[in-house]
Amino acid sequence: MRPLALLGRAVLAALAMIGRIALFAVEAISHILRPPFYGREFLSALMNIGWLSLPVVGLTAVFTGGALALQIYAGGSRFNAEAVVPQIVAVGMVRELGPVLVGLMIAARVTSSIAAEIATMKVTEQIDALVTLSTHPMKYLTVPRVLAAVLVVPLLVGVGDIIGIFGGYAVATGTLGFNPAGYIRNTVNFLEPLDVISSLTKGAVFGFAAALMGCYHGMNSGRGAMGVGRATKTAVEGAAILILAANFVLTGVFFTL
Repeated sequence: MRPLALLGRAVLAALAMIGRIALFAVEAISHILRPPFYGREFLSALMNIGWLSLPVVGLTAVFTGGALALQIYAGGSRFNAEAVVPQIVAVGMVRELGPVLVGLMIAARVTSSIAAEIATMKVTEQIDALVTLSTHPMKYLTVPRVLAAVLVVPLLVGVGDIIGIFGGYAVATGTLGFNPAGYIRNTVNFLEPLDVISSLTKGAVFGFAAALMGCYHGMNSGRGAMGVGRATKTAVEGAAILILAANFVLTGVFFTL
């Protein structure tokens, strides 16, 4: 029975963590609309999550769009279906690859940064100092970052979608012999409003998940350098898993139900 007992303890521990994260998320949402508001922290989070993430998002999207065009052309040539490259690149980037890749890049860059920053503040007792100064850590540290991520990550996803489609366009017209005007026309005609809405909605959900996991694991980190490192690692892993799970659910809601 020992293996079953170990499995049971692992399952119970996982469920307990899910419950704690859910309560943390509810508390964060409840504080968003209640004063006081910390505008400087919010603007700093906007800059860190949005503007400073543009280079990695742009590079990821352009190379992904180019590689996607090459793969679709190579696969379609086996069935004389090379002409579908513009349509598949557009749908693939907007519906799936754009939001997911941007979300994972945000998890790698922003979630780790938030978790390390807050965990370090906890280790050095700066969070205790905030409480001493009658400043709620949730409102000062978590709410600005979560709100900024929810607002700015959809913009990053939109930019990533456009750059990814441009990457496919550059490869298709420069290497594969596609007509530029025809490529753009096929791309625009094939995309539907629901595709764009689903992409931006995924961006908001992924931003919320990434910022929430960074704040939660930072707030609950262990002491010392090892605690900070473990909190950062766990935050990135949790954010990536949560983003992929949310992507599956949202894709089902938008396109298969």
